Amino acid sequence: MYSRNPLPATERLEMIRLTPRLAALAAAALLATAETARAQQDSIAALDALLGDITSLSADVGQLIVETGGGLLEESAILMRLRKPGGFYWETLDPFPELIVTDGETLWNYQPDLEQVVIERWDSSRAELAARLLNGETDGLAEEYRVTLVAASELQRFELLPLAPDSPNELIAIEFIDGQLDSIRLDNRNGQQTVWQFSNVLRNVPMEDSQFVFAPPPGIEIVDNSGGN
Repeated sequence: MYSRNPLPATERLEMIRLTPRLAALAAAALLATAETARAQQDSIAALDALLGDITSLSADVGQLIVETGGGLLEESAILMRLRKPGGFYWETLDPFPELIVTDGETLWNYQPDLEQVVIERWDSSRAELAARLLNGETDGLAEEYRVTLVAASELQRFELLPLAPDSPNELIAIEFIDGQLDSIRLDNRNGQQTVWQFSNVLRNVPMEDSQFVFAPPPGIEIVDNSGGN
């Protein structure tokens, strides 16, 4: 005849005692998950509110690239212009002049030292995160990053931790002072940092369509990969 071998009474009693504790731990874990999700939503809403108020933006940008050991690898002076929904202008003035500009349909990449401009169809999905955010594209942010808002008086700092393990960045930090964009920092997984410091910021000023279209100067090579004529 089959005979069961039940647990000793002491072990059964301990399991009975543990059950309420496990239930409490599970409830606490669910509550923590819900609070994290709510904080994430609140942080994204706050970031969206700051960026959503921008229709156009121009600024001088100081770019610093810092190597793993903390030494300054490169320092650049950049002129940036942005006009929603698709206009973006990023001109490196010094030390290596280069222009990247798009009207939302066509992308021009002009390199004066090579006397060459490369023309491509613009694909916003390939844009850098900073360009997407400045253009107000925060949809789907929660699927790609864990977003945390750290606020201290007039400073608002948003920290974005990539969820994908193969992301090249381990942290993106965006800071606003009194609601004004101040800096963006990208921490690469290899230890390198890129910092963009914004100054002379002008918001919501009129910008002409011509500011986001590039007319190639005579005599330069044109590499047209846009599929146009």
